[in-house]
Amino acid sequence: MAWNEPGGGNRDPWGSNQGGPGNQGGPPDLDEIVRKLQERVSGLFGGKGTSSGAGGGGGPSAVDLSLKTIGVILAGVFVVWLFTGIYIIDPAERGVVLRFGAYVKTTAPGPHWHIPWPIERVEVVNVDEISSFSHKAAMLTRDENIVDVELTVQSRIQDASNYLFQDQAPMKTLRDATETVVRKTIGGAKLDFILTEGRSAVAAMIQQGVQSLMDEYKTGLLVTSVNMQPAKPPEQVKDAFDDAIKAREDKERLENKAEAYANEILPQARGEAARAIANAKAYRDQVVASAEGETSRFNAIRTQFEKAPEVTRERLYLETIESVLTGSNMVLIDVPQGNSLMYLPLDQIMRNQTAKVAQPRTSMLDGPDSNQYNAPPTTSQIRDVSRDRSSR
Repeated sequence: MAWNEPGGGNRDPWGSNQGGPGNQGGPPDLDEIVRKLQERVSGLFGGKGTSSGAGGGGGPSAVDLSLKTIGVILAGVFVVWLFTGIYIIDPAERGVVLRFGAYVKTTAPGPHWHIPWPIERVEVVNVDEISSFSHKAAMLTRDENIVDVELTVQSRIQDASNYLFQDQAPMKTLRDATETVVRKTIGGAKLDFILTEGRSAVAAMIQQGVQSLMDEYKTGLLVTSVNMQPAKPPEQVKDAFDDAIKAREDKERLENKAEAYANEILPQARGEAARAIANAKAYRDQVVASAEGETSRFNAIRTQFEKAPEVTRERLYLETIESVLTGSNMVLIDVPQGNSLMYLPLDQIMRNQTAKVAQPRTSMLDGPDSNQYNAPPTTSQIRDVSRDRSSR
C-alpha cells in the first residue's frame, strides 16, 4: 500500500509519525528530515543511531552495518593506493621523482617507494642507451678551400634531471652545437691537415668542443664519440685534388725510401768508422809500445857498451850479420888462403832436410863428412870468417 493511499495513515518515507489534522496528506516536515540526517552522520562517526520498531531493541541497525562496510572498503582502497607507490629501477635506468610536478630527487637502480599519484610520480630515464646522428656539410677551411665533411656523433644521457628539465629539446641542442663546433674547427684548420694526418685530431677537437657546450647548456648529455669520415673535396675539383694527393703520396713514398736507405747506410758507415778508429788506436798503441821497447833496449845496450865497448860492438855486429843471413838463401864463405869462394845452397839444404824425414836419399855428398854440407853454418863458423876477414 502506498504511503499516501487512503487508509494508509501517516506513512511517509522519512519515518515521521506526526498526527493531527493539519498534517494529513501534506508534505513531510523539513525539520524532521534534517534531524534524521544529523543522526545518521553522527552514527557514521561513532554516535548511536536511533532504533526503529515498536520494541526499541538495542541491536545494530542496517545503517550501522552499511557504514562499517564502507569504512573497511575505504581502508582497503587506501592500502592498495599506498602499494601503488612501489617501483623498481633497472640497472640501465634512473628514476626522477616529481612532487606536484616539481623535481624532488633522482633514484638509483633497485626497489623504491614514493607517495602515490596524484601527489608524486616517477619519470624513468634510460641512461645507457646510445643515440647517434650524422652531420654532413660543405665548409670553408682556413686557407680558403672548400671541403665536404661527414661525421657521426654518438651520445647518451649523463644526468637524468638536467635532461628532463634544464633543456626543452636536448637532442636539437646537440645537433646545433655540433654544427657550430664543426664549422669553427674546420674553419681554423688547413685543407692539407684535414685531408691527411689531422683527421683524428679534428675529431677529438670537435668532441671536446661539443661536450663543453653540452655542459654549459646543462642538457645532461655525454658525447661518447665523434667518428669523422675521410674529408673529400667538392666534385668539381676532385680530379685536381686526386692528382695533388697522388703527388703527396709519391713524395712520402720517396721520403720513406730515402729514410730507409739512410737507416741502412748510416749504421754501416758508423761501424766502419768505429772499426777504423779502433784499428788506428791499436796501431798507435803498438807503435808507441814498440818505440818504448826499442828505447829501453837501446838504453840497456848503451849501458853495456859503456861498460865493455869491444865486446858490445862485436856482439852487435854478429847479431846484425845473423839477422841479415837469416833471411838469405845464399851464403858465400871466403876460405883463408884460397883463391875461390865457397857457395852454400841453403835453400836446397833446407828442402833436403825436410824431405829426409819422409824418404831416404842417396847423393854424392853422402858419406861420413856429408853433414858439413847439409847443415847450415853455425854462429861460430860465421864468427871465424868474420874475424879472418877483419884481419885481412
